[in-house]
Amino acid sequence: MSTQLSALRIQVINGPNLNLLGRREPGLYGDVTLDDICRGLGDCARELNVEIEFYQSNIEGELVTTIQKAKEKGIHGILINPGAYTHTSIAIRDALLAVQIPFAEIHISNTFSRESFRQQSYLSDLAAGVVVGFGPQGYELALLGLVGRLKQAI
Repeated sequence: MSTQLSALRIQVINGPNLNLLGRREPGLYGDVTLDDICRGLGDCARELNVEIEFYQSNIEGELVTTIQKAKEKGIHGILINPGAYTHTSIAIRDALLAVQIPFAEIHISNTFSRESFRQQSYLSDLAAGVVVGFGPQGYELALLGLVGRLKQAI
């Protein structure tokens, strides 16, 4: 039985402080807001005929719960920018392992050109792909890559 591309559902999860995009360290993150990113990603998803849902929280447990519920909701792939939890959260790692949903990790800045603690990710080795340093456009790059991977698996 083959799944139609229109049946693909992607959950976009954003972690702490991403709600401040556009105001937070504009020299590093630019002036694009999270709402702007979501609008652009929604347009890209429509062109790909993919359903997309957005979620943001500053609270680790809420991010874990959202990941856990993704399987029940019929989510086929996850785009996640875990923010600072990238470098600290074994709980988010364990949730992604538990649900076994392919995911792409996204970072607006190039984490490898920043402080040494930002160069370690608890998620990257599990991810289908990682996009770092391309600013807000990284979300669209990650969506294209993840949808491509999911289509190969159908």
